[in-house]
Amino acid sequence: MDRESETPQSVSVDTPAGRLMGLRAGGVESFKGIPYAKAPVGPLRWRFPEPAEPWAGVRDATTFGPTCPQAPTQLESLMGLAVGEQQSEDCLYLNVWTPAADGAKRPVMVWIHGGAFVLGAGSHGVYDGTSLAQAGAVVVTINYRLGAFGFLALGLLSEGKVPGTGAEGVADQILALDWVKRNIARFGGDPDNVTIFGESAGGMSVAMLLASPAARGLYHKAIAQSGAGDIGHEPDRSARVAHAFLAEMGLQSHEAEKAFAAPYSALIAAQISLVAKTNTGRDARKLGALPFQPTIDGGLIPARPIRLLREGAGASVPLLTGTTRDEWRLFTAANPALRLMSAKNFAERVERLAGERAEIMRSAYQEGSPFERFNALMTDKSFFVPAIRLAEAQARIAPVFTYRFDWRSNFLGGLMGACHALDIGFTFGTHNKRLAGAFFGSGLAAETLARSMMDSWIAFATTGDPSTPAAGTWPRYDAQMRPTMILGDGAPHLVNAPNEQRLRAWDNMPERRIGP
Repeated sequence: MDRESETPQSVSVDTPAGRLMGLRAGGVESFKGIPYAKAPVGPLRWRFPEPAEPWAGVRDATTFGPTCPQAPTQLESLMGLAVGEQQSEDCLYLNVWTPAADGAKRPVMVWIHGGAFVLGAGSHGVYDGTSLAQAGAVVVTINYRLGAFGFLALGLLSEGKVPGTGAEGVADQILALDWVKRNIARFGGDPDNVTIFGESAGGMSVAMLLASPAARGLYHKAIAQSGAGDIGHEPDRSARVAHAFLAEMGLQSHEAEKAFAAPYSALIAAQISLVAKTNTGRDARKLGALPFQPTIDGGLIPARPIRLLREGAGASVPLLTGTTRDEWRLFTAANPALRLMSAKNFAERVERLAGERAEIMRSAYQEGSPFERFNALMTDKSFFVPAIRLAEAQARIAPVFTYRFDWRSNFLGGLMGACHALDIGFTFGTHNKRLAGAFFGSGLAAETLARSMMDSWIAFATTGDPSTPAAGTWPRYDAQMRPTMILGDGAPHLVNAPNEQRLRAWDNMPERRIGP
């Protein structure tokens, strides 16, 4: 994106907690590393967050705060999703980009990052809010506790001796939104026009927040990218995860207090080991493919979000939601064994997944090689079908708009196609930032796509309607026609009822078999 050329200058803003000193560059003011909660360490580990305390003097807000402990892969680095070296349990910080910290009332967009609830941070380079702020929005990106620090329900095993509901990470997100409501007017944003948006686990978090009574009134619109409402562990599964986690630490279930007192390095080591086991499939059925999902605790998260949304929990909140065309290729493209999958192996996988509906499922996935059919099947199971169910639930009570992202990555010779997370760089206009262009893409077509997406996302944040001159009229979703905007395959254009046969194959499939 074209940016103003100017020497960075210091700027300041007064908040109820104290004065912040940020930087102005490229026509945008940025304030980074703002604490919105007390450090969740010591006696506050595994407890709901408490608001940050005021500070004396001027606080430097020119650098990002620490990120939650994690172990990203080389792929995250390529995508601009790698964290810096500074990791800490003291990680509850947020960042603001704004055209000006003045009295204007601009639309506010609060980004909730993804990463399977174990990776990520609002400080990743790909989430830089400069381009969206240049286009007129106030952008906020947040950290929240991840993995064992935010989604471990040790309280279920300790009879209250150790805290931990498994919903602390969602509580962090809600407190961050409360900070936005109380503070964003000082940054030139409108606290009465806040849009939450996120991708993958961030999109799932958006659905969680749509369903959570505790978050009502803290936002006004929602964008869920590649994440929906078929999410959340029931307490019995969260208890199994907690038990398995303690086992990784060499502890029994009655020794949860030792985990409470353990150094964070021991917790992250156990987390990495447990996630690795679920990724190999050995423990996936028992613990879930995403073992550290938010726990349905009966309070903050009263029930599975899709159920609550069908009952009207998200009333009056406009929703923009969609997926990439080839989501699952992010996880399979680099695996030679999967690329050489046989027809027999594909049929066996369908049988394990669909049971008595296996024949119906196989007949819906006939195009391409077994590898391509497997990717289509898993894309639909984990992303497309949940997105449609979210759209249908919300469309009964609010305006809903859907899209599919078809831009293809040239990385690995094009094997990744329009894979999971490929839309992020275009959402933020950071697709060509440093090395990220190798994954996202560059050139005039990429620039045009990024501008079109940002314009639609900001239009939605402003008015609740993503229609723009480039996209044209974007009709509201309805379950019969399913109008879907195709992004990234030439100019934006509408398609009705994409992948209808595949979608119908999932009718009557038990919900426990749908989702991540």
